Amino acid sequence: MDRRKFVTLTAVAGTAALSGKPIIAEADRADRDRGAAKSPKPFAVAPFELEEATVGDLQSRMAAGRTTAHAITEAYIGRIHELDRAGPTLRHVIEINPDALSTAAALDRERKAGRVRGPLHGIPVLVKDNIDTADRMTTTAGSYALAGSIPLQDSTVAAKLRAAGAIILGKTNLSEWANFRSSHASSGWSGRGGQARNPYVLDRNPCGSSSGSGGAVSANLSTLAVGTETDGSIVCPSSANGVVGIKPTLGLVSRAGIIPIAHSQDTAGPMTRTVRDAAILLGVLAGMDPRDNATSSFNRPGALDYTTFLDANGLRGARIGVARAKFFGYSDVTDKLINDAIDVMKRQGAVIVDPADIATAGKFDDTEFDVLLYEFKADLNAYLASLGPRAPVKSLAEIIAYNDAHKDQEMPYFGQEIMIQAQAKGPLTEKKYLDALANDLKLSRAEGIDATMDKYKLDAIVAPTGGPAWTTDLINGDHGSGSSSTPAAVAGYPNINVPAGFTHNLPVGASFFGRAYSEPTLIRLAYAYEQATKHRRPPRFIPSLGDAG
Repeated sequence: MDRRKFVTLTAVAGTAALSGKPIIAEADRADRDRGAAKSPKPFAVAPFELEEATVGDLQSRMAAGRTTAHAITEAYIGRIHELDRAGPTLRHVIEINPDALSTAAALDRERKAGRVRGPLHGIPVLVKDNIDTADRMTTTAGSYALAGSIPLQDSTVAAKLRAAGAIILGKTNLSEWANFRSSHASSGWSGRGGQARNPYVLDRNPCGSSSGSGGAVSANLSTLAVGTETDGSIVCPSSANGVVGIKPTLGLVSRAGIIPIAHSQDTAGPMTRTVRDAAILLGVLAGMDPRDNATSSFNRPGALDYTTFLDANGLRGARIGVARAKFFGYSDVTDKLINDAIDVMKRQGAVIVDPADIATAGKFDDTEFDVLLYEFKADLNAYLASLGPRAPVKSLAEIIAYNDAHKDQEMPYFGQEIMIQAQAKGPLTEKKYLDALANDLKLSRAEGIDATMDKYKLDAIVAPTGGPAWTTDLINGDHGSGSSSTPAAVAGYPNINVPAGFTHNLPVGASFFGRAYSEPTLIRLAYAYEQATKHRRPPRFIPSLGDAG
């Protein structure tokens, strides 16, 4: 289906002055005139004291008194000013939290008094601009239609981060409305944020819709980031930006207070530079929430320490199936890198079942899109109602009207065909919707991933996450060639991307996915592969492949 990449291949970022006043920047009109084809001159990026710093690194430094949360936060804000609005102009951060430095100072006082809340105490984290924060930042999904919108309460994700002692550094750019607006959209573009760039090769796309979260972590603009996924929006930008991304099981992480596409597939998840940091962040985000009934199936009220599953020998004896049909063959360089990855797994002691194809793959793409159209209308209208009387717009119909009235800001390159299709859908009681949803769950779960794992007695399935990043094209939209995210996305099952190597200075990732709530197994396998390969390397901010040298 052409628009299966609505999220799989799913923006000019504003930052805030150190005084704390948010800066929300529209894409420069000059950039619009030039288009995406013009490459900037090469950038010389100054050495950064926190480059590739992990949660463990920063905790050790703070515990030893060699730095503070305030100093760390200040350093990341400086890095954002240097690279996001200036220099290579990455456009990954749409807004900096004006309270970030004061929050960091308060957490430093707690540490000095002997209270450390946990592994995220004093650690900066960026969250996607569709995750509610009830503070001085706005939550807009990148759209001017929600400019100035401040929710009545934090999302559960934001509340958990704050309770854990994390510093919400700011909001990341994204594909507007999580890339559920136009079939010709450019991933990583939003009205408020403009077009995000891939930090490895700047004229390449960062993928979406969590483009800002993936790109910001890769470029060392923050220690950690949180993205969201409906189908591919965590794992694709993780692959394209050379980072680790975990799309959790539906119901592991609360969806309360997140601007939705569809309740049957939406979830938030970690985007980090290492599997260990992703495991730490997932442990903070996961858990039951009375605001989201889907989390009750997790049935674990307390925190879960996913770092206990990290095992450098974790591939030994594991049965891993290779899903080749539908997910290989669209890119020779991608196939080579993933075949090399499979060879590494063999050498690390894994039992490889090749092929272990998912018989139903590709058979529910069209009905998936139909389900999402139905749910987008219903779920977005419910979210807007939750904002109360202060909501700038109160329905999907009003958003469509706003976009029509503000075409210069919101539709300079592409339209809103998907929103119009969704608006035409009826209620969630319609038989067409109910039949499509039941079909999707059957084909993706019992007859899909579960059947494949049962047949071959697998611990996980592996496939290429996607090909190398494509060149950004604001006029014609995305032209990525393939992905493997849909089975796990539709099933609501977990999926982890890990860097699998580079081609022409562009990263490519491998996906490990499996049954519901198999995060412990997938984290073990992903960590063992990561430790055996160490493919992650920071970006060089090359203007275009012709300038790679």
